[in-house]
Amino acid sequence: MYCPQCKIYMCNKCENYHSPFFKIHHPYKLNNDEDIFTGYCQETNHNNIELKYFCKQHNQLCCAACLCKINKVGDGQHKDCDVCPLVDIKDEKKNRLIENIKFLEDLENKFNESMKDLKELFQKIEKDKENLKLEVQKIFTNIRNAINDREDKLLLDIDNIFNDKFINNELINKGEKLPKKIKSSLEKGKSINKEWNNNNLNSYIYDCINIENNINIINEINENISKCNNNLKTKIKFEPKEESLNNFLETIKSFGKIYFNKYSFRECPNNIKENRKYEISGEYNNIFTKTGPDTYAGTICSNDLDKSIEEHK
Repeated sequence: MYCPQCKIYMCNKCENYHSPFFKIHHPYKLNNDEDIFTGYCQETNHNNIELKYFCKQHNQLCCAACLCKINKVGDGQHKDCDVCPLVDIKDEKKNRLIENIKFLEDLENKFNESMKDLKELFQKIEKDKENLKLEVQKIFTNIRNAINDREDKLLLDIDNIFNDKFINNELINKGEKLPKKIKSSLEKGKSINKEWNNNNLNSYIYDCINIENNINIINEINENISKCNNNLKTKIKFEPKEESLNNFLETIKSFGKIYFNKYSFRECPNNIKENRKYEISGEYNNIFTKTGPDTYAGTICSNDLDKSIEEHK
């Protein structure tokens, strides 16, 4: 706090003792950024000289040294100005103070309203920003999902092609059983060939059928192995080539656009709204192209919010 009558600065505790005893004094609270007024000039070497004059040109308090005509360092800053004693300017400053109080009161009310509107506008802008971000994220999520789905499809195609055309685990497992199957079928064949008689004819024929089935399986496996060996000459490749890939990556880098939609009609012109025979296009949705017979023809384009169709026919 500062008391202009006592010309002293006080903390809040001292102000509590001061006010009850000096009821006709008018201390006021200081802001953190407010200059401390001592009543003395703050110019170099003027610290002990009281501020008793007013410079009209600079709207500034000054001391006797500030008015000094002698050319001395730090003196005479206002020697050529229109200067008067403080008492001569008090009425003018008092009247100006009353005007400024009224101005500040009005400004305070307007500023509060302006801040309210500003906060509401900021909230709307923030909401629009977040909605726009969500829109971008949704589009790119769809793109990423499409790319992932395409990747999964290509990987599955690779598995199917290699399983069909080349050696795979199933063929290896069957091939590993071949020597045992061949050996057992050969031994069985030799055995029934030696013992062949009419008494066990049904058993011998059953064993012959099994041997024939085993031979068919062996031939099928050998055929698959032979086909795989032939397919070894075939190389499976993946496209796109490097140039196509680079073009695709460049397309991704430049995909989408963020821009200001500065210009558009506030309302669709009546003639267009009624007959629906105009096509609205253009970067700013401001181009109206005639699509059917009517009074107006051609293209209407405006960069002004309030321009009507009449001004452009």
